[in-house]
Amino acid sequence: MAFTRATGKHRRPSRIQRGTARAAGVAALATTGVIGTVAAPAFAAEPAAEQTGLTPVVTLGDTVAQQIDAQAAAQKQAAEEAAAKKKAEEAARERAAEAAKKAKEAAEKAREAKERAAREAERKRLNSFVPPISGSYVSTGYQASSGLWSSGSHTGIDFHAATGTSVHAVGMGEVVEAGWGGSYGNNIVIKMNDGTYTQYGHLSSIGVSVGQKVTPGQQIGLSGATGNVTGPHLHFEARTSPEYGSDMDPVAYLRSHGVNV
Repeated sequence: MAFTRATGKHRRPSRIQRGTARAAGVAALATTGVIGTVAAPAFAAEPAAEQTGLTPVVTLGDTVAQQIDAQAAAQKQAAEEAAAKKKAEEAARERAAEAAKKAKEAAEKAREAKERAAREAERKRLNSFVPPISGSYVSTGYQASSGLWSSGSHTGIDFHAATGTSVHAVGMGEVVEAGWGGSYGNNIVIKMNDGTYTQYGHLSSIGVSVGQKVTPGQQIGLSGATGNVTGPHLHFEARTSPEYGSDMDPVAYLRSHGVNV
C-alpha cells in the first residue's frame, strides 16, 4: 500500500524538496544543452535570502586576508621594536647611572687623596726647619774668640744681612721673649716644638709678641744693628733653655733638622 503526502494549497514544499527539485532541473538542462540560455534567468529568479529564511555566508577573498595578516604582522613588529627600544633606553640609563656613580666615586677618592697629600705636606712643612735668613751665609762662627763678647767667645752664629732683611722663624714654636735684650739689642726667643729654644738678636724691628705661635719660614722681624754690634747682621743662637749660657752649636742644630748651613 503506497502513502502519498498531501500537497494542498495551504502546504508549501519543504526546503529539501525545493533544493532537490532545483538540482534535478539543472541536471536536465545540462543534458539538453539548454542551460546556456536559461540558467541565468532560472538562478536569477531564486527567492531572496529574506524570503527563504536562509543565512547568507560571506567568504573573504585572498587579498583582504593577506592585508589583515600583513597589518597584524606590522603591529606585532612595531610592538617588538617598541619593547626593544624601551629595553635599550633602560639599559642606557642604567649604564649612564653606573658611569656617573663610578665618576663620583673616583672624584671623591681623588679629592680625599688630594686632601691627604695636602695635610701630609702641611705636616711636613710644620715639622721642617728653614734658615733664619734666606740666601745668606755664616759670617762669624760658633765659639769664635773675641773681646767683643763678655763670655770671651761667640755663643751663636752671625748671618750676613743688611739692615731691614727679613728674619724668619726657623721652625714651629711659641714666642717666649720679644723685646730689648741688652747687648743683643732687639731680640726674639722662641720655644720650639721639640723643646729647644732659638734666639734672634740685633733686630731693627720686631714683628711678633710673647705667646704668639709661629711656623717655619714666618717673618718675625727685620735684621739690624741694635745692641752690641760693629755692623748690621743677624745673631742666631740655639739653646736648651731660654736663658743665656745654655747655648749649643747652631750649625749642628740646624743641620740636624735638615737645614744646609
